[in-house]
Amino acid sequence: MPEIRCITVLMGGPDAERPISIQSGAQVAAALRRLSGFAVTDHVVDRPDTVALAALLAEDGADVVYPILHGSWGEGGELQSSLDEIGIPYVGSGSEASALAMDKMATKSKAIAIGVRTPAACMVPRDGTIDLPLPFVLKPINEGSSVGVRMVTDLTELAPILDELRASHAGLMAESYVSGRELTVTVLEEETLPLVEIEVSSGFYDYEAKYIRNDTRYTVAPPLPDGIEARMAADSRKLFDALGCRDVARVDWLLDDSASEGPRAWMLEVNTIPGMTSHSLVPMAAAARGIDISELCRRLVESALARGTAPTE
Repeated sequence: MPEIRCITVLMGGPDAERPISIQSGAQVAAALRRLSGFAVTDHVVDRPDTVALAALLAEDGADVVYPILHGSWGEGGELQSSLDEIGIPYVGSGSEASALAMDKMATKSKAIAIGVRTPAACMVPRDGTIDLPLPFVLKPINEGSSVGVRMVTDLTELAPILDELRASHAGLMAESYVSGRELTVTVLEEETLPLVEIEVSSGFYDYEAKYIRNDTRYTVAPPLPDGIEARMAADSRKLFDALGCRDVARVDWLLDDSASEGPRAWMLEVNTIPGMTSHSLVPMAAAARGIDISELCRRLVESALARGTAPTE
């Protein structure tokens, strides 16, 4: 009889993206249950310490963990450090790469160092002085799903927006606004998947456009100017490797095709645990390559099992 491998899917977490994580986790668990050879247990967790997490996984008899938590604790290295200490294989990037990619300013610094174009940005100091031309975008440095993202078009708006964001976010960055087409590249193991373009009916691709409204349009493999798709795919791969990512990540871009010197792609951020909901972009890109969500999850789990607990960073 073939060996049955026990998978524990972890979802939830203490961060603002908890509801999205639970949606993603339910999709992942259901996808894995459609496969033979796996016994799947799923848990909605808050922020268990290493001892509590080890006890939970021991009770499951887990051979491998699929963490599908979005936000700084589950995606930013803390959970991964606990799993490393427990000594159990898990899907996704290790603790150091996760922490680096979760920090938007650190990711941008890495991108600049390897020649990947990214909009100018700075940390927001306590006095709120921002040395960027209007308009600019304010973002927490360690959130995803556009949580806390605000556009500033007039300096009279700045103080109240900063007060609002500082009430729940410790670190904020300001980033030059780039108007352009919103695109994303999925890096899956050794390949890059077809690009996906996101078009919103109004405003920008914020939390509401991603998960609440149903009028956001997605186009897989959209027509692009010559050479742009290949360049974005190569730069996404280069950044994935430079950050030390593994298994899967999504790199978000803006394409400005209004410049006189030609189209320019600007890297925004890297997501090391991209969403797996019905609205999510990675399953969409994978499906265009003929990889359904069950096969996608199987590949990721088998990569983690093959890697085991050997250090990679």
